[in-house]
Amino acid sequence: MAGPTMIPTPPETPEPPRTLVVACGALAREFLLLKELNGWDHMSIVCLPAKLHNRPERIPEAVRAKIRKERSAYDRVLCLYGDCGTGGLLDKVLAEEGVERIEGAHCYEFFLGSEEFTALADDDPATFFLTDYLVRHFDSLIIKGLGLDRFPQLLETYFGNYTQVVFLAQVPDPALVAKAERAAARLGLPLVVRQTGLRGMERFLARPA
Repeated sequence: MAGPTMIPTPPETPEPPRTLVVACGALAREFLLLKELNGWDHMSIVCLPAKLHNRPERIPEAVRAKIRKERSAYDRVLCLYGDCGTGGLLDKVLAEEGVERIEGAHCYEFFLGSEEFTALADDDPATFFLTDYLVRHFDSLIIKGLGLDRFPQLLETYFGNYTQVVFLAQVPDPALVAKAERAAARLGLPLVVRQTGLRGMERFLARPA
């Protein structure tokens, strides 16, 4: 008599590596949205202040400090920053720390995609870009940050050579589009809206270890 048929046990799916994402604070909302949509419970984020963009020379060592402080609790560390004006110094630090960075010189490039961004910039290099974060914080970062609330006559100095504002919208939101329209009008420039989604960030974060 034949013995009982043995049903093979399916192989266990390995747990994804515990991953820390060191990111610019301007990308926190987008990361958390992707984490929720994709069920990335193995991923955590730690952010540096978005205002560091005003002092890009400080970004590389600030990122290094975060990596060294947090990495012992994780299997993997990723960096969600563009070069962001560091002139390659951020990449040098990340190479020394063995950490991978999302491709692109800045968030405009990885939101839109390198080819599309290059084509857009080549077509009209005098473009001022906005993201969801910059639209939300336009008054504090642009108007007050550049002193235009106190010295409105500087508007022409800062923006006189721009020809358009392009709003790279990550999430469909009519209220943000309306706010972007008001921001462009305040700068005296026409507005173009490009819906980018978060595909660049998602591809990077979903990349296997």
